[in-house]
Amino acid sequence: MRLLDFLTSTKRPPAGTKVLSPQEVRDAILSVNRPTAPYQISGGEAEGVDLIAEWKIVDAHWYEVFAKAGLKKVFRIYLKLDAEKHEVRAGDREYTVEWTAGVPTLSLSVEAFRGQQQSIQFGTAYAFTESLAPEQVYKYRFSTGEMKKPIQEAVTGCGWTYKGIAFGRL
Repeated sequence: MRLLDFLTSTKRPPAGTKVLSPQEVRDAILSVNRPTAPYQISGGEAEGVDLIAEWKIVDAHWYEVFAKAGLKKVFRIYLKLDAEKHEVRAGDREYTVEWTAGVPTLSLSVEAFRGQQQSIQFGTAYAFTESLAPEQVYKYRFSTGEMKKPIQEAVTGCGWTYKGIAFGRL
C-alpha cells in the first residue's frame, strides 16, 4: 500500500495474483451486477469510458426508495481500463437529483465535483399505521463503499489495480 492509496481509493492486488486479460477484467466487473443491488454497472462508451457504475435511481423498483429517502445527490463511478498498466482508473462524479411528481430527473450539479468521494447517507421514518401505533415506515442506507468495494475486489481479483483518480484524465 502506498501513502496516498487510502485518499484516492486505490486498491492493489495481493502479490502473486495472476494478471487476467482486459476482457476478463471487464467481465468480472460486470459480474458484480445483481438484481437486488441499488446500483448497476453498464457500458460507458457513450461517455468515453469503458464502464459506469451508478445508483439505480431511475429503476422503477428503486426510485420510490430513493425518493422517500429524499436523496438530493447521487454519484457515478466512471471506469476506464488501462491494459498497459493493468489498472482500472476510476473517477467519481456527483449529480443533483430533482424529483418531479415522485419521478427522478438527473441534472448536473451547478457545483461540480470530480475526484474520489466517500459518503454515507442514511435515515428512517416512523408514522402511525392502521393499528394507530407508530411503526417504522422505511429505513435506508446508501454508501459509496457499497458500490466501490465489490468493484475493487473484482478488479484486484484479476491481478489489476483499482486506481482512484482525483485529478487528471481517466
